[in-house]
Amino acid sequence: MTDIAWRRVNHPTEVLTVGQTVKVKIIKINQDTHRISLGMKQLMGDPWAGIEAKYPIEAKFTGRVTNITDYGAFVELEPGIEGLIHVSEMSWTKKNVHPGKILSTSQEVEVQILEVDSVKRRISLGLKQTLANPWDAFVEKHPVGSVVEGEVKNKTEFGLFIGLDGDVDGMVHLSDLDWNRPGEQVMEEYKKGDVVRAVVLDVDIEKERISLGIKQVAGDPFADAGEIKKGQVVTCEVTEVKDGGLEVKLVGTDLSTFIKRSEIARDRGEQRPERFAAGEKVDARVILFDRKARKVQVSIKALEVAEEKEAMAQYGSADSGATLGDILGAALKRK
Repeated sequence: MTDIAWRRVNHPTEVLTVGQTVKVKIIKINQDTHRISLGMKQLMGDPWAGIEAKYPIEAKFTGRVTNITDYGAFVELEPGIEGLIHVSEMSWTKKNVHPGKILSTSQEVEVQILEVDSVKRRISLGLKQTLANPWDAFVEKHPVGSVVEGEVKNKTEFGLFIGLDGDVDGMVHLSDLDWNRPGEQVMEEYKKGDVVRAVVLDVDIEKERISLGIKQVAGDPFADAGEIKKGQVVTCEVTEVKDGGLEVKLVGTDLSTFIKRSEIARDRGEQRPERFAAGEKVDARVILFDRKARKVQVSIKALEVAEEKEAMAQYGSADSGATLGDILGAALKRK
């Protein structure tokens, strides 16, 4: 059957009929088995002769799908010349799909020549190369720094996969979910199907990877915090009361921090978080502000101690005979 024609023949009846007269060439005579091997294609020119010049690399041609397998699809470029589209060269985005889901037999398709081996009589073809690369299209439409919107497709131990334009996915790493909270904690707030907004952080076309950041949509609270210095007095809004202290947000910024129970008041008896309520505003003193390490700490206790020292300096001294109560009272009247 392989000697009937240069092209693929699935059954002799596709080419021949019983009673038909044909011209053949004697290929081999086996005296032991009394068999003579004949060939028809040998009387025709070998279509593989000069194949490299006929089908140059990166050139595009139209062919017909002749066979589909688990590993790809065979395409006939001309009678006797078939090439293989490997499954990895079929689609930019459909990575784990059977070739039969993308192509069908007898379908006319445009392909690109990837490799030609005249010795092994093999031609490697590409289907996806004839289509626009969705990664190129994405970065052209959504450059680094732009904001995109997509649906959560999957949750993994290292981040979220977001479906984007062009049937491509982007990944939000755990570290890019929130500025203040651990990524593992924030992950619990998301579920498949949620629509989220994210900033394009990086696009690697060769590796087909898009890095996204959700926390960057709102901007960096430390970058936007202005000139905050250690020792500065700031106003904080209580966002949550806990047994161990207070969750607060610095008014006028997006910075949040935690005031430990021991930093709520100077007097031990007043170090009770339940004295405060969510939404209440309190003044505190900045005891740590490290923009590089992204850390800010404030203390109500430190502010009380500083105010006490200031009052002592202005309204009394150790040898004045005035009590601390007298000094503080004078300071309050002066205010």
